[in-house]
Amino acid sequence: MAKPRALILDLDGTLLSDEGEIHPHTRKSLHRISKSGVRVMVATGRSEQSAAPAVDDLGIPLPAVIYNGAAIWCPKNRTVIRERLIDSEHLDVILDFAHQEDLMPVVMCADTKRAFTARPQVLKFPLHDMKNIEVVSESDLRLDRPIRLSVFSERHENAAEFAEEIKKLHVADSYMTWFPLNLLPELRNSPLKVVDIQPACEGKKEALNYLEQEEEILPEEVVAIGDAPNDIPMVTEAGLGIAMGNAMSELKGVADRIIGTNDTGTIGELVDELWPEVD
Repeated sequence: MAKPRALILDLDGTLLSDEGEIHPHTRKSLHRISKSGVRVMVATGRSEQSAAPAVDDLGIPLPAVIYNGAAIWCPKNRTVIRERLIDSEHLDVILDFAHQEDLMPVVMCADTKRAFTARPQVLKFPLHDMKNIEVVSESDLRLDRPIRLSVFSERHENAAEFAEEIKKLHVADSYMTWFPLNLLPELRNSPLKVVDIQPACEGKKEALNYLEQEEEILPEEVVAIGDAPNDIPMVTEAGLGIAMGNAMSELKGVADRIIGTNDTGTIGELVDELWPEVD
């Protein structure tokens, strides 16, 4: 490909180490290319509250795609600048299912996360992306502007089968992602599986759409790096799609290239290769 004009980075397992840090070499290289005009953008499944510390730490204030493509957050003015919303009927059907099956649902909208569980013991388990969570009555879960509904289960053995159960509940279009929480370094001992239901969107490909619409940068001019199946929409559509060495096999199988692991400066090394420093 010609010299790329933009770089999209996932956070967990990609830009961030298992300790949640950005490698110094990577940080330095990203700042160098950003100053030269390359657009450096984050695309994550996290909410704005959870993504903000990492985006702020990176220090490159381009808007970030959050909620796996369902919203875009601007770190400069600290607001969600684009969002899609879950159909209210779809939300009700899944919340009813969660109640019947004794699962734990968490409804998220901009700046708000509300959970309900009939079994308080579930809350002893650490939950992914659940900072500032508010435990409320079941009726209070039915928010006016829901961006994502996450459903946690401790009885399902397989996250994909759990997702299939939820898919069969309603015909509304949605974008779903799922995984066992023990895939995350900080949650290795968690028994929980999670299914995230977002409104219909193109997943993290929405980062490519944003760059094309707002920056006039075509997908073939973009490098995208990730580590998990939810990164596939951007990795397969970018001009150069890259999987981390620690990536799941589903992503490695479709990536153009595989680099080192997230606990190294491999992203910085890649940046130096693709955008060499000019003396």
